[in-house]
This record gives sequence, structure tokens and C-alpha cells, in this order.
Amino acid sequence: MKRDAIDFENGEVISLFWKLLVPTVLGTLSIAFVTMIDGIFIGQGVGADGVAAVNIVVPIFQIVSGVGLMIGAGCSVAASIQYSQQNVKVARYHVTQAIVLSTLFMALICGTIYMSLEKSARLLGSSETLLPQVVGYLKYILPCFIFEMWSMIGLFIIRLDGAPKFAMWCNIVPGILNVLLDWIFIFPLGMGVEGAAIATSISISIGGFMALGYLLWRAKDLKLIRLKMSAKSIALAFRNVGYHCRIGSSTLLGELALAVMFYVGNRVFMHYLGDTGVGAYGIACYYMPFFFMVGNSIAQSAQPIISYNYGIDRWTRIVEARKVLLMTCLGFGVAVSLIFILFPKGLVGLFIPIESEAAIIAINGFPLLSIGILFFILNVAIIGYYQSVERMGKATLYVFLRGFVFIVPCFLILPKFLGTVGIWLAMPASEFLTSLFIALSVLPSRLKSLRKR
Repeated sequence: MKRDAIDFENGEVISLFWKLLVPTVLGTLSIAFVTMIDGIFIGQGVGADGVAAVNIVVPIFQIVSGVGLMIGAGCSVAASIQYSQQNVKVARYHVTQAIVLSTLFMALICGTIYMSLEKSARLLGSSETLLPQVVGYLKYILPCFIFEMWSMIGLFIIRLDGAPKFAMWCNIVPGILNVLLDWIFIFPLGMGVEGAAIATSISISIGGFMALGYLLWRAKDLKLIRLKMSAKSIALAFRNVGYHCRIGSSTLLGELALAVMFYVGNRVFMHYLGDTGVGAYGIACYYMPFFFMVGNSIAQSAQPIISYNYGIDRWTRIVEARKVLLMTCLGFGVAVSLIFILFPKGLVGLFIPIESEAAIIAINGFPLLSIGILFFILNVAIIGYYQSVERMGKATLYVFLRGFVFIVPCFLILPKFLGTVGIWLAMPASEFLTSLFIALSVLPSRLKSLRKR
């Protein structure tokens, strides 16, 4: 089956992968770029306290992104399998049900948070000093989460429909718009963190409307379809989206892992170094989504190839795609690690003056943080691979290990022995332990396979 010159069944695997990877990396990194631009303008226009205040809200961002990625990844796998078997109408139902139910769910969540903004800010770990800025940012960022659902889910389907370049622009356009609006709201209008939240909300909403517009009017095969409102149809919709959630549950856990990392890290830095430490950690947290997006982009680029061939039982192509995925992770991981080792002052200086106390803490910490970047990217991509072939038990286990079992003890134990160095090494230690566990868990089957040759 060919769609827009993309033949997942017969095309050369490495060529297909790179055709998907380049626009996917550019597009998904634009999501992280939107958040990073906020941090740069807030750091330069408001200061380290502004960065700390926004970082307090970041766990909610990760949870929302996780829900979108969970449903999007699960829906994409389900639709890919149906599509490969020529069941186009069934694939359309999967897409439409995912969009509708995720919209209703996110509207309910945002409404609930709006009813208790200060309480939510304190639960997230805000100090009384940071509380006004945290509440201000939270108040104006919440509306965009519904539109982020459209974007997160839509981008998976747009790539599957054979339009990876349009998916890329659904992220690049909001990224460029956010740069312009951030500058206007923070500097000429002097609106501080609230202005940054408004700019981000507008930008993300535009991306969501672009993705939804494609699915309504431009999609070649996977257009949204009218849903029936009978009790049976509604029950079927909940069943299908529940299936999406089961497939994509490890992706949600992956975002929750970031949320836990940010939340526990904020608490630990606050305990040892106060608001200044949280500001330093906040700069690192603006970069961590880039690590996740790189790994996720690699996984998303391989996913249509893997899931499509999984649907028609072509395992030789799946193995080939897996090899390309792993080698790409290695290249990206080493390159990004070197940047953090060689240029910590430049990376920190984008946000705040390098002579400030928070900047000095971050500059000293970035080379330590870099130790874990390769393992971070590799783990995210491997988890995505297991999702693509419906190995949800393994995917969920690996996410649970890196996001909960390893990271929390590392944050709590390492600082007791190594001080501030231990806080920065918590993420690298957790990711390394996860990679080691994955390697040991697949080693017996690999040895068995080699003995059979």
C-alpha cells in the first residue's frame, strides 16, 4: 500500500525511516522549543524566580503531554494495524473516537484545576514566595491543554496518513509564533510569567487547530468520521479508546516519569538549596524534554514501519527497523551529551546571567547531567519499539523502573552521600540502571538466537 510515496510494506527500511525522522525530529523538537522559549524570555525578563515558578507547573505539562501521547501512540498502532489490513473505515473510527473522548476528558481535568488554583500550586511544591507567579502561570496555561490533545493525537495520525512534513509544520508554526508572542507579552507589555502563559496557550492552540483541520478536510484516508450516538456506539468508543490507552500506557508512564523527576527534583533542590536551587534545576528541566522528544521522535519515526509490518507479520523488516532505531539513538545520544559537557555556560546563559548564583549551580551540574543523556534517549526509544509490536508488559515495566523504582531512591539517597553532586547524578543513575536492566532482560533470548544459527 502506497501513500504519498511512502510504502511501508516494500520500501527500503532505512530510507523510510529517514524520510519520517527528519520532519518528525524537527516537528517534535518544536514542542520542546515552545517551552524552552518561555524559559529564555522569563529568565531574561523576570529572573530565576520566574524560571522556578514555571518549573513548578511543569509536572502538569508532562501529565497532559503523557495523556496525549498515550492516546496518540495507542490510536496510531491500532489504526496502523487496521490500515495494513485494508480496514480503512475501522481505522477512521479509532481516530475519531480518540479525538472526541480525549477532548471531553481534558475539559473535565482543566475545569477541576481551575476551581482550586492556589491549592494546586501548593500541591505542586510552590513556596509562598513563588505562589503568585505559579498561580498566574497556571491560570492562563490551562486553556491550551484541550488543543494540545488535538495536536498530540493528530500528529501521529497525520504521519500515518502519509504527510510527515505537514505534521512537522503543525509544530514549527506554533514554535515560531511563540517566540514572537513571548517577546511581545513579556517585554513591551511587561506581563511576566502570565504573559508567557498566554503566548504559549495561543501558540499551542494554533497547532491544535492545524492538526484538527487536516483530519477534517485534508486527510487522504484517515479523515474524521461521524460517530453514532447510540448506547452501543458510545460503549464501543470507550472500549476502543481504552484499548488505545492500554497500548500507549507506557508512553503516559514515560511522561509521568518526567513529571516525577521534575517534582521530586524540585523538592530535593528546595530542601538543600532553596528557591535558588529550584531555579538552577528549572533550567535543566527546560532541556530534559528535548532528550525525551529526541528518543520519542526516533520511536515515532520507526513506529509506522514497525506496526504496519507487524500487522502483516513481516518480522525481517521489523528487526531491520529496530536496528536502525538503536543506531540512531546512539548517534543522537553521544552528540547531545557532548554539547552539555562542552558548552554548559552557553546553555545556562540563554536563560539567566552566568554570574548569578543559580547559574553557577546549573553550570556545575550540566556535565554531571550529561552522563545520563544517552541512556535517557535509548530507554525512551526502546519503550516506543515495544509499544509498536504490542509488547505492553515489557514497555510498561521499563517505564515503571525508570520513572518510579529507580529515580525516587536515587534522588533521596545520592544527595545524602554526595551532596549537590548527588542530586545532579540522580537522573543519570536511574537511566543507566534501566538500560542495564533492559540489556540483561533481553540477553538470554539473544544468546538463544545466536546458538540456533
